[in-house]
Amino acid sequence: MLAGVQQSRVEVHREILMPEKFVSVNDRSLWSQSVGLDEGEAILLVSGANASALMWPDEFVELLVSKGYCVIRYDHRDTGRSTFIEFDDAPYTVEDLASDAVSILDAWEVDKAHVVGLSIGATLGQVLALDHMDRLHSLTLMCGAALDVDFVGNIGRAFSGESSPDGLPLPNKEVLEALSARATPSESMEEELDRRVKEWGLLSGAKLEFDASDFRLREQRCIDHAGTWAQPGNHAMATPVPLARGTELRKVSVPALVIQGSEDPLNPPPHGRHIADLLLNGRLVEIDGLGHCLPKALLPQIANEVVNHAEQSHAADARTSHG
Repeated sequence: MLAGVQQSRVEVHREILMPEKFVSVNDRSLWSQSVGLDEGEAILLVSGANASALMWPDEFVELLVSKGYCVIRYDHRDTGRSTFIEFDDAPYTVEDLASDAVSILDAWEVDKAHVVGLSIGATLGQVLALDHMDRLHSLTLMCGAALDVDFVGNIGRAFSGESSPDGLPLPNKEVLEALSARATPSESMEEELDRRVKEWGLLSGAKLEFDASDFRLREQRCIDHAGTWAQPGNHAMATPVPLARGTELRKVSVPALVIQGSEDPLNPPPHGRHIADLLLNGRLVEIDGLGHCLPKALLPQIANEVVNHAEQSHAADARTSHG
């Protein structure tokens, strides 16, 4: 699957090297970046749907690196600097997106990583735990839904007024309507930035003060990174993971931290509890004020949860290996 790798190095402040790799996966090239010391255990950050690696703020990456970890983030296929192909010309599944993450680990010669996924990244994390559990030190799932939750069907139910078949809360209709505005291309960068910031404001929830200027700067960086303000959308057409795979999660033994945002409008409480209960070693942490995003004010708390979980998982691995 992995046909080749191209690499470049960029020097940044504080003498941290940030190598970049374009990873060849079949007929695609996936952009990736590693930050931190090579000898540190790897944390793989898996972004949400149609989001590039820069969805993970530099400040968050630096918090993880400061604890001694090597942090890898990458552009999903059809996002950022990775290859874009019209979906009908090269259709794929959500499980294919999970396979891309394995290719990234292979390219960086990482045998095992602490995988951290947000939104659809949490979905991909669950698939990785099922199909590639030997590649995971630990798993952190943020703002996600369990594999047995019909999220695609729940979008339709939110608009029709039907209840979810599993009794869990549906995504917020107002937020879904804002997300649907992506289908109409913006006529300028400023218009696109306005739309994206409005979207993040709704995804953030109402409990914390929304830092519009910070999210605008982040989205400007995402646009600069991608070289276009066109909003990616192919992931919405990817074939979902079969709902029946949710029952397989009961066999997953990798230590799993589930982070639930109290204000998440797409996967509200108790979605996080449902995921944690499905996993053998699942543990739930609910962060007050967190929506479906990564606000600057909560980055230290989220990073601390991720690092503490990684350290606990490492200690458990050490106890097991010494029998």
